[in-house]
This record gives sequence, C-alpha cells and structure tokens, in this order.
Amino acid sequence: MDRQQKGQVQAVLFDFDGTLSTLRSGWEETMAPLFKEMIAGSRQLSVEEEAELEREIDAYIDQSTGIQTIFQMRWLEQRVREQGWNPHVLSDWEYKAEYNNRLLLKVNERIADLREGKLAPSGFLIRGSVELLEALHSRGIPMYIASGTDHPDVVNEAEVLGVRNYFASIAGAPPGRADCSKEKVIADLLAQPDFGGEGLAVIGDGKVEIRLAKENGALALGLASDENAREGLNPVKVNRLQAAGADQIAGDFSDLNMWLKWLGL
Repeated sequence: MDRQQKGQVQAVLFDFDGTLSTLRSGWEETMAPLFKEMIAGSRQLSVEEEAELEREIDAYIDQSTGIQTIFQMRWLEQRVREQGWNPHVLSDWEYKAEYNNRLLLKVNERIADLREGKLAPSGFLIRGSVELLEALHSRGIPMYIASGTDHPDVVNEAEVLGVRNYFASIAGAPPGRADCSKEKVIADLLAQPDFGGEGLAVIGDGKVEIRLAKENGALALGLASDENAREGLNPVKVNRLQAAGADQIAGDFSDLNMWLKWLGL
C-alpha cells in the first residue's frame, strides 16, 4: 500500500463494471441463484446442505470477481458434475448463455431507458468518473478499458453511458472464445516502447486486474465501490483489494486532486 508514482503515468487502464459503470450492478444476485439451481437440480436440500452450498457459491463468486464469465461457468460445470445431484449437466458455454439471458433482462431495460432519455447516464457511473476521465483526456493521457464482459456489450455500454470516446481502445471478452482480455491488454500496453510497467496505472474493483498490475510492475489503484450508492467504500471490496496488494484504495473518484496525485499528475 501507499506506493508513490515516480513521475506522471503514461497510460491508464480501467476495469469497467463496478469501476466506472454500475449498469451491471447486482450481477452476483443473478449468478448465485443460477449456480444453486444448476448444482441442486431437483434435489430437495436439507437446511444444512442448502446453507453449505450457498456458502460455497458466495465464496467462489467473491474470489472470482473480475475474471472472464466463461471461467466462472467452467467452475459451475465442474461442480455440477462433482456434486452429482443434477444429472442434467450443460456445457460451460450453455451455462454462460443462460446466465447472460437472465442478467441482460435487467441490463437491457436500463439501456433502453437510457437511450430513450428516461434515465441519465450519471445514474450509472461511479461518482467523479467523468471528471477524472476528462482530466486525464485534457492532459493527453491515453486510456483503455479491459473487461471480462463480452466485448460487444462493453463497447455498447460505454457508448450508452457517454464515455466511449475517452478511450483509445476497449477490450472485452471475445464472444465464443476464452481468451483472457485483461492479461492481453496489460501485456500489450507494457510492450509499447513509450512506457514500462511504472508508466502504467491500472484502476479496478476486482483482484484480477490488481494482481496483474502488481505482477507487471504497474501502479495498482483499487476502486472499492459501493455500486448501489455509486460512492463511498464497500468494505468487502476493500478487503479483497487489500489482499490483492492494491497500492491505494478509494470508494469513488470524487476527490479528483487525490487521484491526480496518485497518478503523478
């Protein structure tokens, strides 16, 4: 913690969901019931079995936050097979399709309301997001998005929230492929001749991007966002980001001067 940036950063990589956008807020409440339903099948669980299964699912979702969805569905497929309660086992991609269908019911309603002007983008952006993006843009700092959400969805959601044009590129999960976009984007940025690891800052709310930043010598800034309030600290995320080794942690971007100082600007 408390690493100080040596000189100004040369580029900033953002996670998207939970870091800038709250359009998908509540995804855990979609994933957990799906996992429980698929693992249990038609079995009538005892109180003890149900409690233990829910604890296992919650723990897995917490520790896997930030990875590509398909890898979470691979875990589900494996657990359905191992548990043996549900004889009807789907493939990881079939589980992902079902999860996306359920999640997007809510997300697409929000997007439609945004497009029709019934809702404002500010209602789905972490507090201070646009001000930080504008400050970085005005200073000529290139910005990127890397996300475990499907690429077309990330691009569409960045557009509907009015932030797409701030980014030099957006990399989401390739549809139908299990490439890990976050690793690739960070590796590609580090390979550019204009800056080394110390010139790159990674900002995210999940341990995956924080771990990758630390492994590659980049500045790791944790965003422990309360996605419902869109401001303030979420203690669960604080613990997760501390464990991942974040250099600094905040709950939102409202203190612009603090963020610029962290970035050496």
